Amino acid sequence: MNYLIKGALLATAMIPLSAQAGEATRASFGKTADGKAVEAITLTNGHGMRATVLSYGAILQSLSVPDRAGKSEDVTLGYNDMQGYLVAPNYFGATVGRYANRIKGGTFAIDGKTYTLAKNNGPNALHGGLKGFDKRLWTVEKVTSGDTASVTLRYIAADGEEGYPGQLTVTATYALNEKNELSVEYTATTTKPTIVNITNHSFFNLAGEASQRSIYDHVVTIPAETTTPVDKTLIPTGQLRPVEGTPFDFRKPTVIGSRIRDGRDPQIVFGQGYDENFVIAKAPLAQPVLHARVEDPSSGRVMEILSNQPGVQFYTGNFLDGTAIGKSNHAYRQGDALALEPQVFPDTPNQPALGSARLNPGQTYRNAIVYRFSTTN
Repeated sequence: MNYLIKGALLATAMIPLSAQAGEATRASFGKTADGKAVEAITLTNGHGMRATVLSYGAILQSLSVPDRAGKSEDVTLGYNDMQGYLVAPNYFGATVGRYANRIKGGTFAIDGKTYTLAKNNGPNALHGGLKGFDKRLWTVEKVTSGDTASVTLRYIAADGEEGYPGQLTVTATYALNEKNELSVEYTATTTKPTIVNITNHSFFNLAGEASQRSIYDHVVTIPAETTTPVDKTLIPTGQLRPVEGTPFDFRKPTVIGSRIRDGRDPQIVFGQGYDENFVIAKAPLAQPVLHARVEDPSSGRVMEILSNQPGVQFYTGNFLDGTAIGKSNHAYRQGDALALEPQVFPDTPNQPALGSARLNPGQTYRNAIVYRFSTTN
C-alpha cells in the first residue's frame, strides 16, 4: 500500500507545471504601415486552448480549441502576418469602436449638438469609421501568467477622433482560464459626453478555420424573443419584431442552413443571410448572461457566448467574397464563418426608444464577454 501511495505522488509530481496553470508569452508580429512594432501575446491553458491577441486593433488573431477527440484547431478567421490585416482587414477578430455597428446617415446629436461621422457603409457609418479601434495600435499594459493567463491593452482615442466627442480611454482585457473560457472585457471612460459601443468581431468556424467547411451545418440557439428589424440599408426601423414564425427564431437549437436562404423574409434579403440584432435585454445587465450557443456536429465543439450587453448581432459572413486569403491559404467565402457580437442596438444614438449608448464623464462603460467552450459526444 505504501508503494502505491509513493507511486501516485511521484506520478503527480511529474506532471508539467504548464499543464496546471495558464501561460502568457509575447512575440513580434511585424509592423504597422508606418513602421511601428506590433506584438502578439499568446495565452494558453492546460486543456489544449490557446489564444493569440495582437496589439494592433486588440485583435484576436487565433483561438485553438479541442474537439471531441482532444485535437485542438484554430476556430477563428484571420491572417498569419500583418500584411493581411493591413490590406484586407474585414474586421477579423477585431475590437470595433468607438461605436460598433451602424449609425444612420453618419450623424448623431448630444445635448443639441450634431456630430458628423464618415459614411463608410453605404449612406451610414459603421464600426467606428475609416480608422476605428480595429486599425489602431494599442499599448500592452499588463501580461499575466497563472491560474488565468491574461493580457490588458489600452488605447486613448483623441477628442474628435473619427468625429466622436471626448477623449476616450479604453481597455481590453483578454483572459483564458482552466475552464476553457476566454473572456474579453472592454471598459471606457470619457472627458466629454459621448457615445460608446465596443465589441469583438471575431469570425468563428467551430469545424476549424482550415476545414473548408461552411458554418451552415452549425446548430445555433439564441434566447431572444424579438429582433430589431432593419431597412434595406440595414438600419433598424425602430420596431421590435417577434421571432416566432420567422427564420430568426433560434429559441430552440436550429441548423443555420435550414432557413438562411428563405427569400420570403425581407430581413434575409436585406442582409443576404443573417445580419441582425437579437434582443436579449432592454438595457445593459450587471452580469453576463447567455447570448448564444453554437454547436458543430462534425467536431463536437460547442461555444457559448455570454455578455452583459442588451443585444447580440448575428452575422453569417454574407459579404465574404473569396478575395481574403486566410491563415491556411484558403479563400474565405460567404458562409465560411459566423460572428456573434454582444453590444447595444444599432443606431441607438438616433433612436432613444432602443436604449442609450451615452457615456458621461465620471461613468465607466463596460462590455464583459465570455466565450465558453466544451464538446459533445
